[in-house]
Amino acid sequence: QVQLVESGGELVQVGGSLRLSCTTSGRTFSSTVMGWFRQAPGKEREFVASILWRGGDTLHANSVKDRFTISRDNAKNTVYLQMNSLKPEETAVYYCAMGLAPRATSTESKYDYWGQGTQVTVSS
Repeated sequence: QVQLVESGGELVQVGGSLRLSCTTSGRTFSSTVMGWFRQAPGKEREFVASILWRGGDTLHANSVKDRFTISRDNAKNTVYLQMNSLKPEETAVYYCAMGLAPRATSTESKYDYWGQGTQVTVSS
């Protein structure tokens, strides 16, 4: 059974930074993709960033480009989301997800496993 465990969410001031972590217990393959999504209160879940586990192909949502960076540490089976210059509207539960795809992808249906989420609150 694949498990994804997120951590790193907390209360931060506007313009601040956070690094989220997601550790997986599942095996990884050449087509394993990891993704970060977020869901704000009353809104649909939206894509944030994705990374191909082997090869490192990445994809970031336009809204976070140049501020957020997804990366991974193969030895630790962990994916990170470095978030800088945070905005109040980015307050949300951030979810880590794992699936199979030939490249980094924003398509939710490609992700088979999801973490429980970690709360990020950006205070003004």
